[in-house]
Amino acid sequence: MDKYTVCESDAAEKLRLDAAAAKFFGISRARAQELIASGAITVNGKQREKKYLLSEGETVFIELPPERELEAVPQNIPIDIVYEDEHLLVVDKPRGMVVHPAAGNPDKTLVNALLFHCGGRLSSINGVIRPGIVHRIDKDTSGLLIVAKTDEAHRGLAEQIAEHSFVRKYEAIIGGHLREQSGTVDAPIGRHKTDRKKMAVTELNSKHAVTHWQVLSESAEYTHLELTLETGRTHQIRVHMSYIGHPVAGDTVYGNARYRLGMEGQCLFAKYISFIHPIDGRIMTFEAARPAYFSDALRRAGL
Repeated sequence: MDKYTVCESDAAEKLRLDAAAAKFFGISRARAQELIASGAITVNGKQREKKYLLSEGETVFIELPPERELEAVPQNIPIDIVYEDEHLLVVDKPRGMVVHPAAGNPDKTLVNALLFHCGGRLSSINGVIRPGIVHRIDKDTSGLLIVAKTDEAHRGLAEQIAEHSFVRKYEAIIGGHLREQSGTVDAPIGRHKTDRKKMAVTELNSKHAVTHWQVLSESAEYTHLELTLETGRTHQIRVHMSYIGHPVAGDTVYGNARYRLGMEGQCLFAKYISFIHPIDGRIMTFEAARPAYFSDALRRAGL
């Protein structure tokens, strides 16, 4: 069960329960009305009408019903396999492809393509919707992703990620200039307080998050960075860069309209990964070519 306590500014707006629930929990107003009618959204533990006006200090609770489990099916979708053996694959995911099925993206994902390519032989640790997926990158972030074929390989890779020995480097274009040529953002990330679809730097129900950055080049309005993840939280680079006042260019969720570069989606790609092969102990290192959309954005930014 999730909850949100109404603050003074919320109360000053005289928010109706349906509008407030949509705002607080990142759902549509129509969906909020359905949940209010079913008793899944309450105020101070009591069921209220959708028109109920909230007061400061009241707590809105939401208990979402369990979603129907999606089923990932094999689909013959071309994917760029950088490396493959009997235990794992390294894939260069294109921009615009979702990693695994979810509400709103039931198919045409990387998992659907992998199930076809591997004949269904992927690790089962993350269930039927995310078979083989050890770590993820966002839909509009392109680049390198490692996939486990066996549970043994999956466990070994997951241990390396947990121990921070799995190296992941990205390139990004951000708005503005940083004061130093390199640095670190060490700030915890958790779910946004009012927009449940977003993440934020927060001390509340958050996880430790560290991003290291280094300047590659600068222009009048933009900076080209290389970023290394010490941790791997959802939207980590995008949230951290926005937090320090230099959002990733093109980011329509955490960004600034001033830094669009004519793009809809963050100018960010996963260029490098290095890890120890979980079965035979070899050091595996891969670097992706800079994608065309990123090179075009560098030119438009004068970098």
